[in-house]
This record gives sequence, structure tokens and C-alpha cells, in this order.
Amino acid sequence: MATGETVRYEVSDHIARITLNRPDKKNAINRAMRKEIEEACTDVKYNPDIWLAIIAAEGDVFCAGKDILETLPEDDGSVMSNDALYLFLRHIYKPVICAIGGPCLAQGGGFALNSDIVIMSERASIGWPQVMRGEFIPAAECCRLGLANGVVSQEELLPAADRWAAEILESAPLAVRAIKEAARRGQELPFEDRVYMARDVANRILHSEDSKEGVLAFREKRKSIWRGR
Repeated sequence: MATGETVRYEVSDHIARITLNRPDKKNAINRAMRKEIEEACTDVKYNPDIWLAIIAAEGDVFCAGKDILETLPEDDGSVMSNDALYLFLRHIYKPVICAIGGPCLAQGGGFALNSDIVIMSERASIGWPQVMRGEFIPAAECCRLGLANGVVSQEELLPAADRWAAEILESAPLAVRAIKEAARRGQELPFEDRVYMARDVANRILHSEDSKEGVLAFREKRKSIWRGR
């Protein structure tokens, strides 16, 4: 477990938990938070013991967006911009679950839009208030529009995220990762290129230990024991 100035980061049982922890500032994204999220996401991407991640937040507001009151030093390139951070998150080829328990606004919406599964509490919303006619989209409408996968009570938010995580962990982690990679990379490719790219991704894990274990477990009619390698 690593508790930074603005983010709490924990890893256990193949799950990384990234918790925005600046509730007194409505979890507005300042430079310190960007740096700590960048470090956490880098660990999620490259740590082989991590098979998925859950992003959540302390307090009544999931994220109010960029901290516009922060006085920033001259950019020296040592910390990702918000845009670069979201692109990095989008290309982590491990499942990312976002558990939103309150308003998720402006640049905070990048966490939701670049996660794979979004669970919202009944009091949550997503919105971009920068323009006068901008509206907050309530949780039920987010679910109807496909921005969220489910709406639960506030008390059930984290347990629901844990249930999704447990279900994902039943599957072969390398195969899950390969499916996400093929899906993400294939979004911008013509169909024929997408087919061959997906085959290359599949071939990469074809001779892995988990691939052999899956076949063996099927033959022996038992539950597979995944090792992520």
C-alpha cells in the first residue's frame, strides 16, 4: 500500500486500487495528483502481478476536474499532462473498472471514458460544465446511453466493483489482456488490417503457460489455475 499526497494506491490479489484522495478539494486534479496517478498507472501497466485495476475516490465528489486555482510552475516535462495521462490509461491493456460515487466532471470524465467498465452510484453524474449549456448526465441516463455498465446504491458501489473484478479474475488474464489490446488497437484500423493484427496478438499468447493450462484443465474437467504467464 502506498499513500501519497493525493492518491491512495493498493495492490492485492492481482487487483490494483487507485483511490483519488483529495476530498477537501473535491478531488480536483492538481500536478501532484497527476504525478501520483501516472506512477500508479505505470505500475498497473508493467507489473505482471496486476491483472486489473479499480479507480475510485474518497468523498462526495468523484472528481471536479482540473484544479483551476493551482499556480503551476513552468512545465518541465516531468509530469504527464491530463490528456497524455488519459491516453496512457486508455492503452493499458488490462481491464480498468471505474467506480463513480459522485459528480465526475470536466477532465475528471477522462477516467470514466477511458475505463472499460463504469459503475455509478445513484447520486453520481458525468458532465462538462465548462460551457453555459453544459448539463450533468445522471447515472441512470449514463447507463441508458452506454456510458455506464450499471447503477447501484452508494453502499453497493465498491462491492459491485469487486464483484466485476472477481468475475474477470476467473478468466485467463493474458487472454483478457489480448482481447482488450486487439479491441483498442483495432478501433482505428480498416477491417482487414484489424483481423491480421488481432491474429498477431492472439499468437503472442498461444504458447504461454496459461494457454497450455487452459487446454489441460478443459481435458481434465477442472477449474483452471491461471498464473499470468
